Amino acid sequence: MVVEPKVKGFLCITSHPKGCTKNVENQIEYVKQKGAMKNGCKTALIIGASTGYGLASRICAAFGCNADTIGVFFERPADPERGRTASAGWYNTVAFTKKAEEAGLYAANINGDAFSDEIKQKTIEAIKNSPSGKVDLIVYSLASPRRTDPKTGETYKSVLKAVGEPARNKSLDTDKGQIVEVTVPVATEKEISDTIKVMGGEDWELWIKALDEAGVIAEGCTSLAYTYIGPKLTYPIYREGTIGQAKKDLEKAAERIDATLKIHRGKAFISANKALVTQASSAIPVVPLYISILYKVMKEKGIHEGCIEQIERLFSTQLYNDNCLNYQDDGLVHIDDLEMRQDVQDGVFGLWDKIETSNLKELTDFEGYQKEFLKLFGFGLEGVDYQEDVEI
Repeated sequence: MVVEPKVKGFLCITSHPKGCTKNVENQIEYVKQKGAMKNGCKTALIIGASTGYGLASRICAAFGCNADTIGVFFERPADPERGRTASAGWYNTVAFTKKAEEAGLYAANINGDAFSDEIKQKTIEAIKNSPSGKVDLIVYSLASPRRTDPKTGETYKSVLKAVGEPARNKSLDTDKGQIVEVTVPVATEKEISDTIKVMGGEDWELWIKALDEAGVIAEGCTSLAYTYIGPKLTYPIYREGTIGQAKKDLEKAAERIDATLKIHRGKAFISANKALVTQASSAIPVVPLYISILYKVMKEKGIHEGCIEQIERLFSTQLYNDNCLNYQDDGLVHIDDLEMRQDVQDGVFGLWDKIETSNLKELTDFEGYQKEFLKLFGFGLEGVDYQEDVEI
């Protein structure tokens, strides 16, 4: 069938198999051109491995460090009878696995609920079946709207809400290309605790505990997770909102996981990354407008980065190649340093108050935002014939 993008809100419900393949191949080529990393990981477990920062982490481990990888994700296969494509993450994983196996690398894929005990046990078996039998890199990069507690069976849902008082600001209606005013309501205490339950550090700790008890953590193992801090403008909706409360819980978990991994002469840390177009960020009010301006400013300065550039830089300049992690005063490793440069932030907020619907395309890189969004689902990549009848 000929596959076209069908966008509903902040989701694209179709994905292009050849476009997703091309997107993965481009990222692999970028990492390979950067050259092999010294003293890199040998076997990496990526929890949330099929899109965004998780996929970039898996690519950097495999094609930057020549590592075997185990990827955990929750993706949907195609349903040809109903004309439904697979999810982008499914096609991404197929493409990655093909390239990894061609390179002689072990690539195990576990598709299912990463919060469940069953998937943790399947993953442990896949690690035991790997050439080394243990992992020396564990990346926790899950983004999920809900979680079922494996012990109680209770399901929790995360919410995008403010804490304390409503958050009001201008935002971007990406469907209509219009500037709008948004008010993000205040979360209840239960909504805050539920969001922490879904997006906080509890499951990361459960993964480390399960892996440790199974004896599959290698000496010197590193575990990391990703967060976003951003400018004060986005604090009421992100850093100080329900998501931010969950991320702060994730940061506390990192300290406890670090203590566990020190027994194996390893470490755990959190990397604060740049604002990027991802399936998750597209759903957050205010953020799409901020990203559209940020892209314009950083591209003009020649310092724009996507997921793969960010993670390759994290791996090659801090994690491996005999480099040390550069912890900041907040206890985090910051790879968002280019975004948070004073000249970049001054550029963004010099434009913020001026922007309205009539000058949106002139003062922002909304076009670039839209292209990056569609690229997540395999659309708009050079070298792909989108009029071609493809096998889904």
